[in-house]
Amino acid sequence: MRILFYLLSIVTANVVTAAFAPLQLGMFIVPMGTLLIGATFIFRDLVQNKYGRAKTYLFIIIALGLSALVSFMLGDTLLIVVASALSFVVAETADTEIYTRLKLPMAWRVFYSGLVGGFLDSVIFVVIGLSPLGANFLPWEAVPFAILGQIIVKTVIQMFGALILNQVYVSKGKRLISE
Repeated sequence: MRILFYLLSIVTANVVTAAFAPLQLGMFIVPMGTLLIGATFIFRDLVQNKYGRAKTYLFIIIALGLSALVSFMLGDTLLIVVASALSFVVAETADTEIYTRLKLPMAWRVFYSGLVGGFLDSVIFVVIGLSPLGANFLPWEAVPFAILGQIIVKTVIQMFGALILNQVYVSKGKRLISE
């Protein structure tokens, strides 16, 4: 089920981003799929927790292929697909490696690794995919607000995910620390 949730969250994030206009939260611009992207890092951590680091990279590759295919099928330009793929690979790799190396309870590893993954995903995708450097959807003046908006949303989702995981594992008497 963890793998299914991980893969579905990625595909659903692409569909939601394509189907709905971005949220304008004050000065921040947040694609609707961002609400799910924060969850993908949590699901990826749960996959890694069960299947280990090596198998997790196989699932990341599968997710990358699905994400690129769905984005392309939904009409995203090749530049957007490439920006999405690059930000995905960098962010998921960072999340995986940080999660692996931290010797903390699971909830903290999920939070910290997702924080870095979400930051990298936001910066890389907005700069390469949306800025004048990329597809030119956003003027340079809007780029910092688009990046910050995504980082804030992803961080809040990571925080809630970590709090929920902490409650689940503490209530079960399991404080999972990596080997």
